[in-house]
Amino acid sequence: MWATGTARDSKSPGLQRRILHLAYTHLVDRTLQRTIANSDMPRAIAAVAGLIADLDAGLAAAQPLNTAAVRQVRRRLSRELTDASVDVVRAIAGALTERDAPFDRFVAAELLAAHPPAMRALDANDVRRLGRGMDSWADVDVLACFVSGPMWRARRLTDAEIRRWARSPDRWWRRAAVVSTVPLNNRARGGSGDPSRTLDMCRLVVADRDPMVVKALSWALRELAKRCPTEVGQFIDELGAEVPALVRREVRTKLQTGLKTPRRRRPRSAVT
Repeated sequence: MWATGTARDSKSPGLQRRILHLAYTHLVDRTLQRTIANSDMPRAIAAVAGLIADLDAGLAAAQPLNTAAVRQVRRRLSRELTDASVDVVRAIAGALTERDAPFDRFVAAELLAAHPPAMRALDANDVRRLGRGMDSWADVDVLACFVSGPMWRARRLTDAEIRRWARSPDRWWRRAAVVSTVPLNNRARGGSGDPSRTLDMCRLVVADRDPMVVKALSWALRELAKRCPTEVGQFIDELGAEVPALVRREVRTKLQTGLKTPRRRRPRSAVT
């Protein structure tokens, strides 16, 4: 069953053509062609284009445009996609990722995460396509927290795949490898604690001094510390100065106080 939608809310014929082109590109992918009959392709393209146009109209109306407002629009779109084909959901996510406008990658990742059949259909090649062109910590973190991390936790991405990312010359893929450990350990994201895979990944990047990777390493260890403080403390003690100073400081503070950074004490009032 195709989700419905129209391109009536697109602001210009040029935008309509762009949306239709994106829909077409991602629905004629060879993987999707095997599952969509030729007779259904025009309807599928119209459905994807219409839903992207509806998304754009919702975002245009959102004031102010912030994460909370975008998530509201995304939730409405997810409700429309409840009974949609896996191929349509994947096509929308792929088209938004390729367009790469503000919040597009965020919406794409959340749409997939909110559609269990689409998530189950993803494989390593799909994740690589969704990560293509990442160029900010925000791009990385939505992919790792909503897509690659949960897939890795469920063993639908292999340890070898994530290790390849950790060795990538691209700083953003290295960050993605480390941030993908967060859903292994974060209770709110379904994690139950996985010190083995988390610390294995942390060891791979411990010598990396790229700031984006260093900050991800601190996050990964602090998240694991909530579940496995003994293992994290041993890791920090064992590697010592090999661990970046920022990471040692933040993780030790987390272990000692439960906070990333200590609260500043208010100065006492002068006694007169």
